[in-house]
Amino acid sequence: MQLQFSFIIPVYNRPDEIQELLQSFELLQGNIPFEIVIVEDGSTISSKEVVDTYKEKLDISYFFKENSGPGDSRNFGMKHAKGNYFIILDSDCILPKNYIKEVVKSLKNKYVDCFGGPDAAHDSFTSLQKAINFSMTSFITTGGIRGNKNSVDTFQPRSFNMGLSKEAFIASKGFGRIHPGEDPDLSIRLWDLGYKTKLIPEAFVYHKRRISWRKFYKQVHKFGLVRPILNNWHPSTKKITYWFPTIFCLGFIMSLGLAFLNFNLGLVVYMSYFFVALVLALINTKSFWVSILSVVAIIIQFFGYGYGFLKSTFAVSIRNKKPEAYFPELFFKSK
Repeated sequence: MQLQFSFIIPVYNRPDEIQELLQSFELLQGNIPFEIVIVEDGSTISSKEVVDTYKEKLDISYFFKENSGPGDSRNFGMKHAKGNYFIILDSDCILPKNYIKEVVKSLKNKYVDCFGGPDAAHDSFTSLQKAINFSMTSFITTGGIRGNKNSVDTFQPRSFNMGLSKEAFIASKGFGRIHPGEDPDLSIRLWDLGYKTKLIPEAFVYHKRRISWRKFYKQVHKFGLVRPILNNWHPSTKKITYWFPTIFCLGFIMSLGLAFLNFNLGLVVYMSYFFVALVLALINTKSFWVSILSVVAIIIQFFGYGYGFLKSTFAVSIRNKKPEAYFPELFFKSK
């Protein structure tokens, strides 16, 4: 099969991000043809003017629709795309020059109908962005929960950097209404349909993560909220590892309490973990200040996710609450 790529990019009030992303498209190497489909998801700050400046340089289409969330916007873009293999990106990403070459190389070597790529921190990122990137991607945090390069059949791609064949999109009907969580939900449904997924480690993107500490906590808290819902929808995917952030937080609180009673072993274990995280972040980022921020990010990540996971588990699995009614902020209405 001759692969014809369509990049699908939903955007909401972020013309500056689209500008940076389209600039990176101009620099792609490999002379591999592709189209770009921009879907404006009900924005009040339009990206159309930015997109229009690239129409002479890139094969690009622009669509405006009512706000219905990123998942529905990606589905909309895939329905209007001309290619037979879709690559889905967030608007806050920047592509390295060899991105599409690595995708083609990997798919030719071992074809799958769905792939995911990792994210990395660009040198131009702020210290906060670099710290959060480390926290979100490091193997010592929750970064390894969704799988690794050896977990070909169990890797759950994320929609900031995700490939999906047209065939698999039609069979699965694409993304659901939940957000976040729409991407692992799609991956699981694809497995149930017999499709394979994999990670392409070389096909990374620079993911800017437009974020503050408050927004980061809110994001990871939502990640924690949706996981028990996904476990309820797809019981076969439950893992004990999803409990680790909650257990980590409860253990940390307990170790602080025991320290007041002069039982310091638990606190020593946690301090040792944070020291290891600091050293690894220093090796990774080459910045002591970013390393300190990385430890803060890890704490926020564990407590935000862990509390969200515990709260959602209690509501969905113990009290048998309907997720759409109990957590309406996690669901977009159907259009």
